[in-house]
Amino acid sequence: MNIVTEIAQLQSSTAIAVAIMIGCSAIGGAIGISLLGSKFLESAARQPELMPKLFMRMILLTAFIEAMPIISVGVALWFASSSLFAQNLIQMLPSIT
Repeated sequence: MNIVTEIAQLQSSTAIAVAIMIGCSAIGGAIGISLLGSKFLESAARQPELMPKLFMRMILLTAFIEAMPIISVGVALWFASSSLFAQNLIQMLPSIT
C-alpha cells in the first residue's frame, strides 16, 4: 500500500461525505420550511385572528429548522479543512508498511 494513494483515497472519501452532509441537510431544511409554511397558510386561512400569534411561532420554528443545515455545513467544513484523518493515517504508517 502506498501512503500517497491512501491519503488521496481518504481526501476523496472526505469530499464525498462533505457533499452528502451538505446536500441532505439542505434538502431536509427545505422540506421542513415548506411544510411549515404550508401549514401556517392553512391555519391562517382558517382563523385569521390568530395570524400574529401563529406568525411568531412560525418564525421561531423556522430558526430551529434552519439550525440543522447551518450546523451540518459547519461540521462539513470542519471535516473538509482539517487534516485530522490524514494525520492519523501518517501516525499509523509504521504499522502499515
